[in-house]
Amino acid sequence: MSADNRFVLTILETSDVHGNILPLNYANNKPMDVGLAKIATLLQKERHKNPYMIVIDNGDLIQGTPLTYYHARIDQQPHNPMVLVLNELAYDAAVLGNHDFNYGLDVLGKAIRESNFPWLSANVVKKGTGEPFFGKPYLVKHFPGDLKVGVLGLTTQYIPIWEHPRHIEGMDFLDAVEAAKRWVKLLREKERVDVVIVSYHGGFERDLETGEPIEELTGENQAYQLCQEVEGIDVLLTGHQHRSIAGKSIHGVTVVQPSSQGRMIGKVTVELRKQPDGWQIVRKDSELLSVKHVVPDPHIVHMVQPYEEKTQLWLDKPIGKVRGDMRIHDPMLVRLRDHAVIEFFNKVQMEYAHVDISATALFDNASPGFSENISMRDIVTNYMYPNTLRVIRIKGKDIKAALEKCASYFAAYSGGKIEMNPEFTTPKPQHYNYDMWEGIEYKINISRPLGERVVLLNYKGKPIEMEQEYDVVMNSYRAGGGGNYRMFKGKPIVRDIPVDVVELIAEYIMERGTIEATVDHNWEVIHD
Repeated sequence: MSADNRFVLTILETSDVHGNILPLNYANNKPMDVGLAKIATLLQKERHKNPYMIVIDNGDLIQGTPLTYYHARIDQQPHNPMVLVLNELAYDAAVLGNHDFNYGLDVLGKAIRESNFPWLSANVVKKGTGEPFFGKPYLVKHFPGDLKVGVLGLTTQYIPIWEHPRHIEGMDFLDAVEAAKRWVKLLREKERVDVVIVSYHGGFERDLETGEPIEELTGENQAYQLCQEVEGIDVLLTGHQHRSIAGKSIHGVTVVQPSSQGRMIGKVTVELRKQPDGWQIVRKDSELLSVKHVVPDPHIVHMVQPYEEKTQLWLDKPIGKVRGDMRIHDPMLVRLRDHAVIEFFNKVQMEYAHVDISATALFDNASPGFSENISMRDIVTNYMYPNTLRVIRIKGKDIKAALEKCASYFAAYSGGKIEMNPEFTTPKPQHYNYDMWEGIEYKINISRPLGERVVLLNYKGKPIEMEQEYDVVMNSYRAGGGGNYRMFKGKPIVRDIPVDVVELIAEYIMERGTIEATVDHNWEVIHD
């Protein structure tokens, strides 16, 4: 604190790190500007500038790379590597993100127990009680001059739509805005804090400049609403959407969002002055600190080396071969007509689900497909989510509605290059929300209006009956209605396959030794 009773508080946020520690692309082991090892170097520089600091991870920490998959599924004995690093970097708190539930409560619980910091979420509560499930809804931190800072954790309430029920057993997910109203009031009136920080694993449902909706208002993202409706928030840390947001204020609340994978730190500076009646905020601003050209912290690199060596050995384990071409040369072409990789994933799903209709997605444009020799690295590079499978019973009209939703992935065709609908690019790319089906025959005409694009829909050579029931296998995220596929929500679950799809793909390949690249051309996207 300075002689003129001024105090500067620095708030640093990481979010959506998704298992990235080393600056590495696991698909090809080439360097990338990501990860906590680079974040560590930035943190040390910031600590030298100002020791009065709060450091928070805003969720989606323990899932996302082969490193974290190997720890969760193959060798859980050592400390969780992500927690190990955050402990070393003296984080003050972490917030629960939706992907932190993906490996189940045993893995999440172990990570929480191994943490030297609290995991916060005021709106993830014990079923029927309203009390926080993981213990602490907020943190109060004390600084010189009797300055008290409160940090409230919130999590997107949309998790039950996506997550496997056994991973969230015994929990209710309350509306984040309503929870914030309760707990911010308590922080102000009972804890008597001078600054309220809300760390929310969720993003902005509205344009920050105009306030106009940028997505369907489902409750998945409520950051704008938090700024608009909850009295007493000074700083809102956000995530989930993987956006880069800084230098913005909404209704007087300073906001920030630091991209993903450890590419950036969100930094908020709060300057206060001591008045006779307490502390007063005189300045707030937010910025993003990039890890680009930053040298990774050698100590962090050394710490995780034992984990990394085991992961790399596992990734390079050969498991089979491909006869034919399963490489992806253009991801858009994969989404325009049947492709061997998508057909293969659907075949695996149908094999283990014992049904003859399946839907899957090309999750990311970086997916390379399979070359002649297949390793575990190839599988996790192409199928990067820890999904399980579910068979649901739906009607023909639900299949048609789902295909119309898929068809909305494309912008209206007016000649020339086929483009994506901006709804699937903003606020973040959502390639994983475009499914491709096997076991039915269909055509999508992108010259036609939205909702009228499915121009052919057959099953076994005959038009699908709209009221007839069909058993379909898809990942658990989609089967619960994830991606706003509401036609699937609440449908009867015929079969649950509680094994990661990555493991099923590996088992399928190892049993056969060699897999065939086949394409039956059961679907295509056309235009007039």
